[in-house]
Amino acid sequence: MNSNTNSNTNSSFRKLRNIGVIAHVDAGKTTTTERILFYTGENYRIGDVNDGDTTMDFDPQERARGITIHSAATTVHWQGTQINLIDTPGHIDFNIEVRRSLRVLDGAVVVFDGVAGVEPQTETNWRLADQYRVPRIAFVNKLDRTGADFLRVVSMMQERLGARVLPLQLPIGAETEFRGVVNLLDMQALVWDRDDAKTPPRVTEIPAELLAAAQAARARLVETVVERDDALLDAWLRGESPSVDALRAGIRAATVANEIVPVLAGSALRNRGVEPLLDAVVAYLPAPGEAPGATDIQGPLSALAFKLTADDHGAMVFVRVYSGTLKRGDTVWNASTGKAERVSRLYEIHADRRVERDELVAGDIAGVVGLKDVLTGHTLASTKDTSVLESIAVPEAVIDVAIEARHQEGATALAKGLGVLTREDPSLRLRQDAESGQMLLSGMGELQLEVAVEKLRSRFGVDVATGRPQVAYRETIARATEIHHLHRKQSGGPGQFAELTLRIAPLPRGEGVRFENASAGGAIPREFVPAVEAGIRHAAQSGPFAGYPLVDFEATLVDGSAHVRDSSALAFELAAATALREAVLKAAPVVLEPVMAVEVITPCDYLGDVIGDLLRRRGQVQGQDMRGNAVAVTAHVPLAQMFGYIGHLRALSAGRAQFTMQLDHYAELPARAALAA
Repeated sequence: MNSNTNSNTNSSFRKLRNIGVIAHVDAGKTTTTERILFYTGENYRIGDVNDGDTTMDFDPQERARGITIHSAATTVHWQGTQINLIDTPGHIDFNIEVRRSLRVLDGAVVVFDGVAGVEPQTETNWRLADQYRVPRIAFVNKLDRTGADFLRVVSMMQERLGARVLPLQLPIGAETEFRGVVNLLDMQALVWDRDDAKTPPRVTEIPAELLAAAQAARARLVETVVERDDALLDAWLRGESPSVDALRAGIRAATVANEIVPVLAGSALRNRGVEPLLDAVVAYLPAPGEAPGATDIQGPLSALAFKLTADDHGAMVFVRVYSGTLKRGDTVWNASTGKAERVSRLYEIHADRRVERDELVAGDIAGVVGLKDVLTGHTLASTKDTSVLESIAVPEAVIDVAIEARHQEGATALAKGLGVLTREDPSLRLRQDAESGQMLLSGMGELQLEVAVEKLRSRFGVDVATGRPQVAYRETIARATEIHHLHRKQSGGPGQFAELTLRIAPLPRGEGVRFENASAGGAIPREFVPAVEAGIRHAAQSGPFAGYPLVDFEATLVDGSAHVRDSSALAFELAAATALREAVLKAAPVVLEPVMAVEVITPCDYLGDVIGDLLRRRGQVQGQDMRGNAVAVTAHVPLAQMFGYIGHLRALSAGRAQFTMQLDHYAELPARAALAA
């Protein structure tokens, strides 16, 4: 994607939007994106998820499974404005794609199912957008479906997301009778008389039965907008009605500042509401450099690598350029590694098509070929003294699978394939089991691991054998302790000597591993301190209590001593590793298990059976609420109890119930469950 300009003028940036489309799985996100491609003229036919011919889901596995697995980028134009668009997955297993996309985007369209409303992955993605301060527009989709309720979804957004939402439209008709929207700004109706995408909406008067509701909704809209602008508020208090242009400007300012979220209505499948959505993207979402806290676009080169892909043409790094320019043939500085990298080629991306470019400027999102050691989250700059941009947080893996080549001759290809996959997707982790020696591939869920294994077969030609999925348990400590350890080894030649005192203390869940050097007076030479930390982190990869990774603790180097001849970095690394293992066993070690936030949507007839089954799985029910003619039950359930749950739930509900789950937290594994594990 490229802005096709060689100057960093303010006018060119006002005509550029970098946006993403995010949603819970099956909310209609890809269907909405396909309509955007059609209405903007990027495509001349509309792809269909069920037919497996969508533009943005071009990966064979995406088309076979009917879901989005990878974020995909393209460029469209609407009303003279270029829109760089990224379509993201809705399934929790591929949440890393949403994270890295939101990190580099200036705005987002959040698609809601008009029946289900705020769903678990919608909530997760919304919190990520909050974290990265991304302004949003909400599109309530599928309003033609039985049980759809626009105002109920708006209410759910307020209650569950804590959002200050501002409906800009009201739907005309409900469920199968949904045929248009009321535009609350100009108080006109847009009616689609046919589902044909080529037939524009008819502009007409607001139906009489909706007029009072529309007037009340517009009054609330005006009040919300004017209270954020002193000049508009003064005029309004004097009885003057703000103009439509003034309201649009106020809505834009409040949206860019993340103070409100405009809400629109439609049915993408029936081609209703997509053109007004595009109008809103141009009118209300920010241009590069416009949002609060944005990087100064006029400075030297500063770009963030947010995605890597590899194919037959080589590796490509997707970057967002925040400031400066990047040209083909440039040598750039990787501020994250301290190494120089050379740019071979630049590409504008259109889903699975590439268009070569000579230059990128601030605001561009594009592909770069030739970068050797760049990973997701690295900062590229023109000078060595450039500060590192905020990186991309990687979600924690919760499930492991043992993996090996079926035949010895496939071992090399397997190692290569795993190396490529873990570079492309940092939420995939690879480690060796300390006891069995097996290679373990870890990820966010069974589906992500299934997709990874299939890639090894299809892309790298490896015949892979896998074990049963296993829960990714962790170890931690329950209390602080301090230990003194002396490492001494003499075998005729130069010896090994390292003496240290190590204190370990528990940290809150999710804090990982911390190291602090509190030794005073140079008791341990400075050059050996990094070796102490390395020994601790290496030993933490396999805890001494149960062999699981050791997390959520702080290790403090309190004191120690060194020998002038026999001490070395290796000696201190070995001493630190042994000291940590001894200290953990004295610090009340415990095993942690992943606990999932589970949502089950079931017909009322099966509610009792569903809740009883969740309780038998060591679940804790958090609440329930109505979703149309069904009930949504939320619960916290250990992941170990959720294997094979979909089949059991279908049998329990005659195939009518469904569920989603995502990691909520890690908790101590009860002793009785530990024996079963």
